[in-house]
Amino acid sequence: MKSLAERQDGFAQAVVGLAQCPDGLEVPPGVDASGRFDVYRNNVAVGLIEALRTTFPVVERLVGTDFFRAMARSYAREDLPRSPVLLEYGEGFPAYIAAFEPAAELAYLPDVAVLEWHWVRAYHAMDAEPLTLRALHRFVAERIPELRLDLHPSASILSFASPALSIWSRHQNEETPSMADLTYASEAVLIWRDDVYVRVLSLEPGELRFLRAVRDGQSVGGAAAFTYADVPAARLSELIRTLFEGSLFTGARMEGST
Repeated sequence: MKSLAERQDGFAQAVVGLAQCPDGLEVPPGVDASGRFDVYRNNVAVGLIEALRTTFPVVERLVGTDFFRAMARSYAREDLPRSPVLLEYGEGFPAYIAAFEPAAELAYLPDVAVLEWHWVRAYHAMDAEPLTLRALHRFVAERIPELRLDLHPSASILSFASPALSIWSRHQNEETPSMADLTYASEAVLIWRDDVYVRVLSLEPGELRFLRAVRDGQSVGGAAAFTYADVPAARLSELIRTLFEGSLFTGARMEGST
């Protein structure tokens, strides 16, 4: 006799179409259990596909609804939700797209999916009280470069080999954008939530290195050392001010403190 865990696993496999209708289903006399189960199976598939459509709308626009649905259905057979909250479903979808042979010619598609996933992640991330520039007045000005800054929990710093940000940005309205003048080059982006709004900021290489260093625990001065060759001090100061005003930072402490 199968254990409860084995029966549950078999039911889950059948729901996504990887196994036949499970044995032991109770249905009214004369009713085909397999036909009844197919309705349930289809409802589950539709629910998962719709969840992916909600999270990855630009990916769908890029490949078309029919292609997206087929790709999403294929993904759902291999990666079932791990949480009852469908907003959390789809983290593995970008990697799946990268290995999905029918989409192989669209080299930028997995990057766009990564960007969309982190946008949704930022939108639903936990809240944190932002650190204001005024709050820095408690530190001696000469020691500001020794500060270590904490980033908002919603923040993601991403770099792509493709122009994923440019492609995503062009698909933020209902019109069909032209891609003819798009320059295919690497891009980097910072995504975070400012109050209830998700911000998406394009980063130059030096700015990317600076923010990665800050994220990884470097002091402001130490992180700035990675950018001197590429980012003028005035421009870096303006970036820091913009990020403070955008509520990116949530804490500050002196280098060496815990």
